[in-house]
Amino acid sequence: MPRHQELLAEVEASPEGPQVGAFFDFDGTVIYGYSAIAFIREQVRQGQLKPREFMELAGAMTSFGLGNMGFSAMMVVTSQFMRGATEQSYIEFGEALYRKHIARLVYPESRALIDAHLARGHTVAIISSATPYQVEPAARDLSVEHVMTTQLEVQDGEFTGAVVRPTCFGLGKVRAAETLAAEHGVDLAQTFFYSDSDDDIELLEAVGKPRPLNPNKKLAEIAEREGWPVQRFKSRGRPGLTDWARSLAATGSLITSFAAGLPIWAITGSRRDAQNFSFSLFAETASALIGLDMDVRGEDNLWKQRPAVFIFNHQSKADVVIAASLVRKDIAGVGKKEIKKMPVIGQVMEFGGTVLIDRDNATSAIEAMQPLVDVMRDDGKSVVMAPEGTRTVSPKLAPFKKGAFHLAMQAGVPIVPIVIHNALDVAPKGDFIFRPATVEVEVLPPVDTSDWTPESVNEHVAEVRAMFLEALGQSDDSKPAAKQARGKAKAKTKTKAKTKAKTKAKAKSKAKAKTKAPAKSKAAAKAKAPAKAKTKSKAKAAAKARVPSRKKPAGAAAKTRAAAKSPAATKAKAASKLKARAGTGTKAKAPAGAKARTRATGKVTSTKAGAKKPAAKRAAQPKAGKTPRLKAKPKGSVKPKATGKTS
Repeated sequence: MPRHQELLAEVEASPEGPQVGAFFDFDGTVIYGYSAIAFIREQVRQGQLKPREFMELAGAMTSFGLGNMGFSAMMVVTSQFMRGATEQSYIEFGEALYRKHIARLVYPESRALIDAHLARGHTVAIISSATPYQVEPAARDLSVEHVMTTQLEVQDGEFTGAVVRPTCFGLGKVRAAETLAAEHGVDLAQTFFYSDSDDDIELLEAVGKPRPLNPNKKLAEIAEREGWPVQRFKSRGRPGLTDWARSLAATGSLITSFAAGLPIWAITGSRRDAQNFSFSLFAETASALIGLDMDVRGEDNLWKQRPAVFIFNHQSKADVVIAASLVRKDIAGVGKKEIKKMPVIGQVMEFGGTVLIDRDNATSAIEAMQPLVDVMRDDGKSVVMAPEGTRTVSPKLAPFKKGAFHLAMQAGVPIVPIVIHNALDVAPKGDFIFRPATVEVEVLPPVDTSDWTPESVNEHVAEVRAMFLEALGQSDDSKPAAKQARGKAKAKTKTKAKTKAKTKAKAKSKAKAKTKAPAKSKAAAKAKAPAKAKTKSKAKAAAKARVPSRKKPAGAAAKTRAAAKSPAATKAKAASKLKARAGTGTKAKAPAGAKARTRATGKVTSTKAGAKKPAAKRAAQPKAGKTPRLKAKPKGSVKPKATGKTS
């Protein structure tokens, strides 16, 4: 029995109910490695960190690692590079980075532990010293409702460069856990806490069931001394030579398997027999090389009605091996005609019976699928398709496309759902490496399509997708619901209620902060702004929310506002006042409403010249001749016009 099964058995034997807590550290526990490194690496790749800034960050992290700098001090250093950037840009950056890099680092064993705790009705939380922008996307993917993290100060939707104290580190984690326990009636004596580091020793000692996962050397020594059970996961991480050899051989077996079928075709003249031999050989060879075992339920449903359209939820490139192992023979694949031009692979897939469709010239999707319909009707072959269209980064089911359902209707054949539970254990999206695993598969009974019509196809798609959801134990999370859940999850991440309070006020002030109108005309402009001005204001606000930028010094912003509001008749007088302010340190007049906003936020930024303005109201323009450094550049964003470039 795999070692993590012992932990699962312990969870299943524990009492049910929310009074039992299941708290998880994030970096090194839920995921392999450190999310901060993924963030920095991506910012360097996109050119958002200059070499000097990268060296400062690396120096701070090294000093912390060596014990020469405290965690809070390190966070203060790193947060300075986020000053003036919009929080929304980091939310979007974190989401994109999770899908692209971090999702495949999630330990399957940790995912299974979280699912087991949720199934028992326990209060599951991630308590991490990382920021919410690193943790929240993973928490949503793992269906973890409660997230406690280190918070960064935000005013008017922008980072101030300050860190909210206390941070969620050391004793700060204990406070966060105690706060969560008090709010939700959790008994810490019955609570599990999973962590990889001795940095969490205070919380490990505060709960009744400390469970070190992938512990560092110091924590392993403590665990041995205290008698705490230790588990190490090897399903993620840096691959070894054997992993590379296994993966290369399994990938190459597609070519060698179909090459082995050529003599059968040459001797018997039966291309179909040669293809069936090659499919079976590929399934057996690749499975053996990978170390892939399958636990299949409902296997008899694979043979009840042929031909059929077999559909499966697509998580991994291992799905190709799984499908070949299940369907075994008389299979027709589908692909674009461009595949034929690919050396070797194109010829192999064509020999294997893949129907290449010219999608560009098709007048409709129905006409494009006609070659597949002919193969099913004339040759009695079945088709295997993934209605999600592409691999997902998690086991959560994506929306279905309708192509497979139209195909089944046209051909007059049933649909056979194949539910794959954990192919991510073998190879998550983005990984070349195959890893040994046992994959659970459930084959559902064939679905009759004889009475389906084009008008009712949407209803039938929803019905079949609901079968997948039920088998996977998932709920139907629509996109709007997901957005609402995101907002709720974000609200629960605050270690202090005062960190980012007043959501409505924040939304209003954010829109104000984005539009740099002249000080005297602001009130009038808001009272009777024309539709065109509103459109421009919204466009500027949206652009700034996507792309964080540097700000102008307060003095430069004051000059800009004064120059904008001065009529031609008093131009000389205004210029004289500006000159006097620069030379004598006279206080510049704050924009209308600044005092009210200052009282609301309680934050004031002072300069040597004596000007006092709310931190979030400085002009968000780059210095003359200087290109702003972008902290995050979500897809589709545009750099400020001052740079003269677009992304």
